[in-house]
Amino acid sequence: MKFVRTRWSLVNNSVCFALCALLVALSHSAGAQQPEKIPRIGYLSNTNPAGESTRSEVIRLALRELGYIEGQNITIEYRYTEGKPDRAAELAAELVRLKVDIIVAAGGPTWVHAAKNATKTIPIVMTGAGADPVEAGLVKSLAYPGGNVTGITLINPELGGKRLELLKEAVPKLARVAVLYDPSNPVTVLESKKILQVAARGLGLTVQSWEVRSADEFEQVFAAVGKWHPDGLHVAGGGPLLNVNRKRIVDFALKSRLPSIYLSKEAVDAGGLMSYGVYLADSYRRVAYYVDKILKGAKPAELPVEQPTKFEFVINLKAAKQIGLTIPQKVLARADKVIR
Repeated sequence: MKFVRTRWSLVNNSVCFALCALLVALSHSAGAQQPEKIPRIGYLSNTNPAGESTRSEVIRLALRELGYIEGQNITIEYRYTEGKPDRAAELAAELVRLKVDIIVAAGGPTWVHAAKNATKTIPIVMTGAGADPVEAGLVKSLAYPGGNVTGITLINPELGGKRLELLKEAVPKLARVAVLYDPSNPVTVLESKKILQVAARGLGLTVQSWEVRSADEFEQVFAAVGKWHPDGLHVAGGGPLLNVNRKRIVDFALKSRLPSIYLSKEAVDAGGLMSYGVYLADSYRRVAYYVDKILKGAKPAELPVEQPTKFEFVINLKAAKQIGLTIPQKVLARADKVIR
């Protein structure tokens, strides 16, 4: 009987060992099957879903090319301030509470500052704005940002003079140019108050600037511009207020038969006459590069801020016909894109 008890003890020990081994194997197997953490991107926009779609779609497609597919291996939390800068801080804080891995700040310094004030640790990627990020206090330098902010800058107020020159070439009899600008945007203030004034003197033009502070002021400003009887319209820079009301501005120019020039191609797509500025699609694609680098471990402080290298001149011949303007062939020949 003693021998039998010892034998059963050995059997029981073997069974226990086998069960333990099986449990360990199952636990390792379950651990291996745990889904990897899906990166969550916070997207803070200065406009609305419709106004943001052009920029966000380019970034989304560029992320896809890098292997990040929204809804599968990456999540994007969109927050729109609807052209209201005072909402930026609130929505940035909301993204931080969601514990996103990166915040893409799709707007000017106000939106980047809002994100930066909300977190000192979550990486922030700028999609680009006309302001100098160093002067705006967003980064220490373009080469070495030094904090949790990096990305793209679209330093372009200097291009205002070039836009005025192109408008003059397209409209040889141009003498008086009305300028619309948003006084809350430092870039447009610099462009309208200084850069355009200098360029106008060199071109023999008279420019008059009108500021627009809210959506309710457009009709009043349009009436004042009409009474001044300009020969052309220059929309200085951009910013959420002017971007959200882009179609209203374009329609005013067409109705008034005013040759107009803008910063972005989107204005021409909406019916504007001409645009000259940074080739935005190229710059927006680079946002995905920063997201990819940071998700793979790169530090924003060590990723240099990129400046634009490619520019685009677009002409809308449909708009020209609508206002009765014949654009000289030499100007058409310089366009990167002509809408017919």
